[in-house]
Amino acid sequence: MDIARRNNVTVTGNPGGRPVVLAHGFGCDQNMWRLTVPALAEEYRVVLFDYVGSGRSDASAFSADRYSSLDGYARDVTEVCEALDLRDAVFVGHSVSAMIGVLAAARAPERLGALVMVAPSPRYIDDDGYRGGFSAEDIDELLSSLESNYLGWSAAMAPVIMGNEDRPELGAELKNSFCATDPDMARVFARTTFLTDSRDDLKSVRVPTLVLECTQDVIAPREVGAFVHHSIPGSTLVTLDATGHCPHLSAPEATNRAITSFLADLP
Repeated sequence: MDIARRNNVTVTGNPGGRPVVLAHGFGCDQNMWRLTVPALAEEYRVVLFDYVGSGRSDASAFSADRYSSLDGYARDVTEVCEALDLRDAVFVGHSVSAMIGVLAAARAPERLGALVMVAPSPRYIDDDGYRGGFSAEDIDELLSSLESNYLGWSAAMAPVIMGNEDRPELGAELKNSFCATDPDMARVFARTTFLTDSRDDLKSVRVPTLVLECTQDVIAPREVGAFVHHSIPGSTLVTLDATGHCPHLSAPEATNRAITSFLADLP
């Protein structure tokens, strides 16, 4: 199988630099990182890709069975790393990809040597002593709406997820990204994203980790960032001067500074 074609892999930047793998979140694709790539390209070898079912990936490779768990997406990551023979790469994952990176690092520790988690959430549903931001009923309603009218759900939810009401173009971009995703494949990814409980997986992290949160984020509130930080020994938590769930688009300068500072301090 041609992994590069399957996942629409793009490699740019410094060929001799440490690899940095940028992984998009639900309903998105690698284009969401376009404001981050220039901050990394001079020093690092930058790897971008689309999960199967997203962006310009090979849709014929999609399997509902494989992608009904985060492990299926983690396999995409490790197979891309193997195809490129990446070693000691830094994995930068947005939203659900942050937890996919945790699984990938456990699967292939020789491939991934550090993690950057951008607006991560290991569980979206509230639990005893844990605030994920949503009740079980909230998530049921969200998924029901998504499954019955995906385009309508995208139009309604994208501005909420993006935040930054004074910059409607950002919400419009996210809506267009959602709408460009095949609805059937998006339904599988959405259920996997919003119903998975990955809290225990955080305990497996043994690599340097940066956790980035925003001051206001309806998808991953600050209690979640604190939980992730406290669950990963030695991790660094940075609260960005940013709002919404996509700081790499809404506040790229602050996001890029935090990432490059973390990278510069890595052994």
